[in-house]
Amino acid sequence: MSRRCWPRVVRRSPTSTPCASKLLGAVASRPTVWRSLDEVTPAALRRVEKTRAKIRRRVWSLLPAVPASKVAGTDLGGVIVLDADATLVTAHSAKEHATATFKHGFGFHPIAVWCDNTRTARDHAAAGNAGSNHAGDHIDVLARAIIQIPAGHRGRLLIRTDGAGATHELLDWLTGLGQLRGRRVEYSVGFPTNNPAVTAAIQRLPEPAWTPAITADGEVREHADVAEITGLLDLSRWPDGMRVIVRREHPHPGAQLSLFEAQDGYRYQAFATNTRVGQFAFLEARHRAHARIEDRIKAAKDSGLGRLPSRQWAINQAWTHIVAVTADLIAWAATACPGWRSGPGSAKATAVPDAACARPAHPR
Repeated sequence: MSRRCWPRVVRRSPTSTPCASKLLGAVASRPTVWRSLDEVTPAALRRVEKTRAKIRRRVWSLLPAVPASKVAGTDLGGVIVLDADATLVTAHSAKEHATATFKHGFGFHPIAVWCDNTRTARDHAAAGNAGSNHAGDHIDVLARAIIQIPAGHRGRLLIRTDGAGATHELLDWLTGLGQLRGRRVEYSVGFPTNNPAVTAAIQRLPEPAWTPAITADGEVREHADVAEITGLLDLSRWPDGMRVIVRREHPHPGAQLSLFEAQDGYRYQAFATNTRVGQFAFLEARHRAHARIEDRIKAAKDSGLGRLPSRQWAINQAWTHIVAVTADLIAWAATACPGWRSGPGSAKATAVPDAACARPAHPR
């Protein structure tokens, strides 16, 4: 294994930072880490997940209250929010299950789930040609993520994904979860607008049906509106109670528009939700908050997800579990000590791994 494969956050010795040295101890040598990863079995990974869940219960029990997810200048109270998204990880050499990706690269396509309340993660390694809208992968990683949540906090869940989550299988599964006694599961998933049914529904909307969209701070957003098109669509094949809300806005320069959007002058985005109450603008702002996962994926890549180190699939799967544990530690440190780490040149204190502040050279 080349030294280049190791992210800076692993390579760097903590002895230069006394606090880190006392807390974490010395960094293991590369042969020791390699041997440890090679000895990990599926049973061992299951034990790691159980241990993570146990520690999470302990950490959450020490908090005065689990942090609430922030939306549109307010918060969602006791709702636990899980954000799911896939990302591409480039492989620069031949590795087991690395394949061509949909963006004409070569590597892997892992799906990750983050708890928006505490920024903790769950990763799922997948081959490069695995579709991001593969319902089986979404269900698997979300089920494992829900198990990680302490039982006393599973009563109210919100699952957010981009358009890859708009599959019958996933939404049927989430609807079934919400029917369990003592559990309320809501979803907010991207919904495709590039189909004739949605386009026709948008065209049939009268102008008074549109209401102003709001920003992340809860202020009115200029040149952006939202409206519901549920009653204009045939949703008989979708779960009962599903609603479709669409957003329009003036496109930014260089935006890629469909033929319909180019003629209409607006860029359209839609999402589906089973939330029955709430203003359209608030529900749309709640859905857009899913974008926070992009920063967490970037931090995860800086913590090791961006460079799977081995040619062997099993070792790389073990590696993604280490990345998830790293995300847990960073999130818990930030929760316990707000402002624990600040990005360079930023007045806003945010917890980030060391590599995010000093990105290593790209491997050749």
